[in-house]
Amino acid sequence: MNIYKLTLIALLAALAVVGRVTFSFLPSVQPVTALIIICGLILGPFAAVVLAFLTTFLSNMMLGMGIWAIWQVVSWSLIGLLSGLIGKIPGRKPLLVIIIFAVFSGYLYGFLISLTSYQITGKFLPYYLAGLPFDTNHAIGNAVFIIILYPLIAHFFKKYADKRFTIQNTS
Repeated sequence: MNIYKLTLIALLAALAVVGRVTFSFLPSVQPVTALIIICGLILGPFAAVVLAFLTTFLSNMMLGMGIWAIWQVVSWSLIGLLSGLIGKIPGRKPLLVIIIFAVFSGYLYGFLISLTSYQITGKFLPYYLAGLPFDTNHAIGNAVFIIILYPLIAHFFKKYADKRFTIQNTS
């Protein structure tokens, strides 16, 4: 991982932390998942996992740290890995496909976070069902943030993406 890529990850981490803290008044609506998806698509799966760790640790320093932080890292890392694998598929990804994946990621995140309740209380289903409205907020928020942020970030990261995809196509 070179300095340029680390700088891009640090920029996304700062944006994710500020976005998470800024939108903390809205339940489950935050740009973090969308930024991790964008990072995975453009910078690759490892970069998305690094972003997941950084964002979780730094934002939880302000919002509160607890047992759920482990599950946040696991959830966002898995979403980052999946988006990184999607990013490795050759060809241009339609925005609609990315939006559908972002909506799915909102529900996947909620499912994995609900495992925290099982870990502590041994009851999963009541907690998961009670959290579905929040998962829906998260999924819709992801779609909106992808619509707003993906074209913008992809444009600004075009230099890196062009270099990355040029290297991939020649090997």
